[in-house]
Amino acid sequence: MSVTSMVVLGLSIALVLLLLGAFLATLRQDRKGRTSTPPPVVEVAPVESPMPAPVSVPGQAGTDYIDPRTIQVGDRIEVLGSPARVLGAMHISWQGQQWTEYLLRDASRRLQWLSVEVRAGDRPHLEVLLWNDVPTQGMIPAKSMLIMEGVEFFPIERGTAAFRSEGDTGNPDRGLLDFADYRASDGRLLSFERIQGSGWTASYAQPLPPGSISIVRRAS
Repeated sequence: MSVTSMVVLGLSIALVLLLLGAFLATLRQDRKGRTSTPPPVVEVAPVESPMPAPVSVPGQAGTDYIDPRTIQVGDRIEVLGSPARVLGAMHISWQGQQWTEYLLRDASRRLQWLSVEVRAGDRPHLEVLLWNDVPTQGMIPAKSMLIMEGVEFFPIERGTAAFRSEGDTGNPDRGLLDFADYRASDGRLLSFERIQGSGWTASYAQPLPPGSISIVRRAS
């Protein structure tokens, strides 16, 4: 065998050995990777749903919003965002109960009454009602159920109260006021009133939520 052939054979054997060694090294590395301890699993904290908003607590008149009992004749106020002027007030008392009815004139010169009363009971509360006139067509308050514009109203209170007027109300300075209050099954209120010696008038009531009244300017 010539020297050249021997060199070629030697190189071939070396190349085969080199390839075989690389294959075995790769096999050992793969086996080591498969038998080694797997990396620890990173736990992801669950996403918590947002907490509900706190339940609002009714505010206190005079602290969280204007106390409507502090309204004065001549004040300029806003009722549900609409401007109005307080023309007068009637301070009424009946069987130990006292309330005030304010006569308002809005921007369109419409007249409305705003009544403010502390209702007694297990949970005394401030009741604020905005009254809108309704045509009575000569009706008088019945002592039992009556129907007004197709709605049944049932009596809740009636009597004769004493009043004292302040400012411009169109009524005497002092006198007696007959009233009869009714409530429908859906909670709507209806009230008949008359100054003794005059005719009956009727109004529907709209309860106002706390904070719906603001005083824009105090009477000078």
